[in-house]
Amino acid sequence: MRLGAPPGALGLVNHLLAAEDWARGRLKPFAGQTARCEWGLLKCSLTITADGFLVAGDDGVAVAVVITLPAGAPLRALFGRQSLLAAAQISGSAELAETLAFMARNLRWDIEDDLAGLIGDIAARRLVEGGKRVARLQAEQARNFAINIAEYFTEEDPLIARREDLAGFCAAVGDVRERLLQLEQRVAALAG
Repeated sequence: MRLGAPPGALGLVNHLLAAEDWARGRLKPFAGQTARCEWGLLKCSLTITADGFLVAGDDGVAVAVVITLPAGAPLRALFGRQSLLAAAQISGSAELAETLAFMARNLRWDIEDDLAGLIGDIAARRLVEGGKRVARLQAEQARNFAINIAEYFTEEDPLIARREDLAGFCAAVGDVRERLLQLEQRVAALAG
């Protein structure tokens, strides 16, 4: 299923590009090329314009690079861009792929600056700081929830083996293997 860029997302990316000359400068050499992002059955194509912005790509256009996101992309995105980028599979133009990866790592939204133009510097600062505190709290709660779920499935209702149990099992298998090797050597010595 083809899906265009999510509503507003393309506008946000172009807003970020408008504020960063270096970013548009890195994209300009790839003008006219199309990149496609795939996540399961969803596909989103973006074409680079001559001035370094992005527009929705057409289905019939040749794609220079394909970025395939893993099934767990939303979960990885919660842990940061690096986790998501590391898990993505990239095929096609290595130069364009590296440029897009560099952009994903380094392009930042200065939301405080944008808000300051609407509500003033002090209010923007306080709003952004409050938002950061809420985001930190949400991340901490999500992390605690994941730890509690893991603990439940390893301790209370053991559906998942604990790391210590796996290490003990591996050590026991190694010991049995070593004893079996020694027994084979004795049998070979008696037979020989």
